[in-house]
Parts: sequence; C-alpha cells; structure tokens
Amino acid sequence: MSPAPPRWPFAGSRTGLEAGRASWPATLLGLFARLARGDLEALGAIYDGSAREIYSLALWRIGRSEEAADVVQEVFVRLATTRAELGRVQDPRSYLLAMTHRAAVDQVRKHRRSIPLEETVLLESAGFDPGRRIDAQRASRLLLSLPPRQREAIYLHCFSDLSFREIARVTRVPMFTAASRYRLGIRRLKRLMGERS
Repeated sequence: MSPAPPRWPFAGSRTGLEAGRASWPATLLGLFARLARGDLEALGAIYDGSAREIYSLALWRIGRSEEAADVVQEVFVRLATTRAELGRVQDPRSYLLAMTHRAAVDQVRKHRRSIPLEETVLLESAGFDPGRRIDAQRASRLLLSLPPRQREAIYLHCFSDLSFREIARVTRVPMFTAASRYRLGIRRLKRLMGERS
C-alpha cells in the first residue's frame, strides 16, 4: 500500500492556510538558522512545514509514491548531516526544492525500471463527486505521460508558485529552458486532453 503524503501543517480554514503560507518563508529562515546552530528540534518543525511540498514535487518528478517518500527521507537526512551550512542559506524554500529535485533525479537513476508508472493520482478532486474523481484520475494519468522535466516544471510553476527564474535556480538550467519545459508540457497536456493549443 502506498504511503500517504505528509500532512500540511496549516490545514483548516482558507484564511488560516493563506496566513500560514504567507508567514512560512520567514519561519523557515529562522528554523534553518536554529538547525545550523545545532537545535535538532528545528528539523521536526521544518519537516512539519515542508514535507508535503517536498513529497508532492518528488511525486511529480518520479511518478511513484514509494520512491517519492524515499526522496522526502533523503532530503531530511541530508539536512541533518549538512546542518552547519544552513546558516548561509538565504532562500530556504528554494534550497529545499533544489535538494528535492537532485534527490529525485538520483532516485530515478538508482531505480530505473522497465515497467510502466503505477496509477498514481497526482491531482485530487475536492469533495466526493465521483465524476470529479474520475476527471482527477484521468488528469493524473495524462500528467504521468509527460516527460519528467516538463511535469516538474508544471508542478513548480502552477503548484509551488515559482517564477521561471526560480525554477531555473531549483533545477539548475537556464531560465529559457525552464520556461520552455513548462510551455511544452502545457501544450502536450492540452493535446492529450483534446483541446486546441
């Protein structure tokens, strides 16, 4: 059975969610500073606030939930073992996403398989409408058919709300390449969904 994604800590009202996300970058910067000074309790708080996004990016990049969960573990092991460097990090969220990207790429190389991707639902529908659930499953299958780099660019732009410049930093490619991967992925997705681009 596939592991459930980690819980986002700001669940609740929409206002609480928005307020939590808005204050999270400053909180994360402080947590990185604490961890750099050796306060290991900060690692748990970083996990609580970031694990779901890390898991989601890894799942979008790899397409398999077990390996995405392994990436989450790998990212936090790396954080714990390189904590002295964290005091110099100016953008902890981008740093975590870049670590996730590299760990996901390593995971793909390590576990390259000839079997097709599992039927992982990358998108979830709100509520209990069976029709919307089928649409979400279909959209997830279509997303899984995209090349991993395009799928990742779509995730980072649409779901992590990163600019193309930030995506370029996270994935270590030129900004033009990051934007091109996103546009090609969206164009291919529209074709797969039967829309005209």
